[in-house]
Amino acid sequence: MTVADDMAARTLDDAVAAGCCPVGPLAGVAAGVAARVTSGADPAAYVRNLDDGHQALDAVMETLDCPSCVPTIETALGRLDGVRTARVNATQRRLRLEWDPARVTLDGLLATLERLGHRVAPFDATRLGGRTADAEGRALLRALAVAGFAFANVMLLSVAVWAGLAQDMGPGTRAFLHWISALIALPAIAYAGRPFFRSAIGALRTGAMSMDVPIALAVTLAAGMSLFETTRNGPHVYYDAALGLLFFLLIGRYLDRSLRARAFAAAQNLLALRAVTALVVGPDGQAEVRSVDRVRPGDRVAVAVGETVPVDGVVVAGRSEVDAALVTGESMPVAVTVGASVNAGTINLSRPIEVETHAAGEDTLLAEIARMMDRAGQAKARYVRLADRVARLYAPAVHVLALLAFVGWMTVGALDWRDALLVAVAVLIVTCPCALGLAVPAVQVGAVGRLLKHGVYVKSGDALERLARIDTVVFDKTGTLTLGRPRLAGMDGGSDDDLVVAAGMARRSTHPLARALTDAVPGAPAVDGVVEFPGDGLEADVGGETVRLGRLNWVGGRDGGEPPTHAGPEMWLRRAARPAVRLRFADTTRPDAAATVAALQARGLDVRLLSGDRPPVVAALAAALGIEIWRGGCRPDDKIHVLQDLAAVGRRVAMVGDGLNDAPALATAFVSISPASGADISQTAADLVFRGDGLALVAEAHRIARRGDRLVKQNIGLALAYNLIAVPLAMAGLVTPLIAAIAMSASSLVVTANALRVQAGAHGSKVVR
Repeated sequence: MTVADDMAARTLDDAVAAGCCPVGPLAGVAAGVAARVTSGADPAAYVRNLDDGHQALDAVMETLDCPSCVPTIETALGRLDGVRTARVNATQRRLRLEWDPARVTLDGLLATLERLGHRVAPFDATRLGGRTADAEGRALLRALAVAGFAFANVMLLSVAVWAGLAQDMGPGTRAFLHWISALIALPAIAYAGRPFFRSAIGALRTGAMSMDVPIALAVTLAAGMSLFETTRNGPHVYYDAALGLLFFLLIGRYLDRSLRARAFAAAQNLLALRAVTALVVGPDGQAEVRSVDRVRPGDRVAVAVGETVPVDGVVVAGRSEVDAALVTGESMPVAVTVGASVNAGTINLSRPIEVETHAAGEDTLLAEIARMMDRAGQAKARYVRLADRVARLYAPAVHVLALLAFVGWMTVGALDWRDALLVAVAVLIVTCPCALGLAVPAVQVGAVGRLLKHGVYVKSGDALERLARIDTVVFDKTGTLTLGRPRLAGMDGGSDDDLVVAAGMARRSTHPLARALTDAVPGAPAVDGVVEFPGDGLEADVGGETVRLGRLNWVGGRDGGEPPTHAGPEMWLRRAARPAVRLRFADTTRPDAAATVAALQARGLDVRLLSGDRPPVVAALAAALGIEIWRGGCRPDDKIHVLQDLAAVGRRVAMVGDGLNDAPALATAFVSISPASGADISQTAADLVFRGDGLALVAEAHRIARRGDRLVKQNIGLALAYNLIAVPLAMAGLVTPLIAAIAMSASSLVVTANALRVQAGAHGSKVVR
């Protein structure tokens, strides 16, 4: 064992004492035995040597079940001598480690995790999500159901007791109802309160203070005092207050958990696009199926029609068309011939090809996109919820005030300890941060529900909070400002018969432009004997003459130099020796794109356009929509650099993009939005997803986010104002625990009612400035 390893073991004594996870030290050591062999994989085999002499490991933390564990893990690992990076992505359960092997070993790092009770495995996309995440969601939902059922029944009994107090209910009847309430409430509190109790215990062990600490303390004291009052046949019990607190806060906890679970699938869905195997052709022409991890640079890989290209490389045989939306983000297929570059994740559309491998596995562009998303996602995961920031100072003050009230009334007020404790309980209950805990989730629920009704799905818990703070909006073009579906815009010269012949030939092709042509002339009869030349076009014999439909330099027949520039895709038709006729196509701009851009600009936002399309096309669209700053021909890394440059000068950027190539930019932006028509990974990477052909929902989401931000601040103010009034009254002994419970519930109702105002004035698909 090295000195660093010995230091790691000593450091862990403190870390285990601070453990916020429900795994004790001995259980952690036992579980750690499996940490190095989970899934039969040795983590040492997955260690990467970096250029600067450090080593790195990406691992999946299978036992990470609460975000509050993250600081403890990062702190325990970061304190080890030689550790440069220790970062945990709570949404993906992914641990990134970088260390100096001369100062600390992998065994020392794994020992740290073992003593903390965490099992780790080498990173594998197939291990993300799955049964563990589903089990956690079901457990939280069960706790919510138990709390809600018990709260409803205990409230019915409490109403009966309150009514009986006004009508001289006998003590025997009251005691019976209290005991029934206890039998319902105590098991429910013990079961439903576990998420808060575990978090509170973990926070106290680390010497920290979270919102769960006063919640757990208030619930425990309310339940304990209620049981004590029940045993002595006291007039008041507070089971309903404890259960109501748990029920409302579990709603917020479950909402946050559900949103995080959606984001959890991002990397899994991206890497699912990667081919698992490749057909490698040897020098003797024999083909062998290999795992992509076994493909090496220089290997020739055969790719059949409809298959995903498994490697980055160059075409060495055949010609075809590929769906290259991964790189360009454009819906148009790209013609590839010998010498053309292709990337893993693109799809071969027309003819078989052979590719010479340049990069495979983790060295491909697809893997790099996944890493860019992971880095951006880790940075974003470190945002702290607004309510937690406030509670960090608020929670300790509550406990101090309750203790002062208890000690003060026992010493100065000369009260019996039970009466003094009732005053302290009243202080804890009346100041219990239920309203504060609901301040953010209540607004989120209202805003998310309203947006969902109109076709916007909010996937990240703090997406609306970030959206409200933006000052710049960056749009992609194809599939975002436009629908990504080409349409026939016109024909230069030619006759109606030429158009019918072209449409009849196009019926024999699945090319997007061919489909647009057949849509424009639905009654054209199909032409027989059509031959498709991938990357060039179609050829057929029509009425004894050769007819070609495709690229200009292939069909020929154009005199008089270069044709006039057309800002969009085009096809050419040539019939025998006649001059070629141009068919012009255009992508359909979303019907409300101009109004949406104008609405965002009217709010003082800087609207820009980045696209992988040709600069002339991008320039024409930007001019039509009134966007002054634009850039065409952008690759994924270009968009990343632009967003990073904007962030470096203090800009908070919302990226609205569609297509797999936009996924890293979506993950890098301050907040991201994607249309539901986009590639699946973009939808997963985005914080918000909207449905339909309209773009107005982007402006509507921003409007609701700004309104929600104001309401969150109002709710925080209402919660603090309530406590400024209620706390002095409770400390003065003027508020009983029963009144405190009613006041606490009332404050929650006020906050919730104010949060419902976020739904007012929403206009669905209408652009509101």
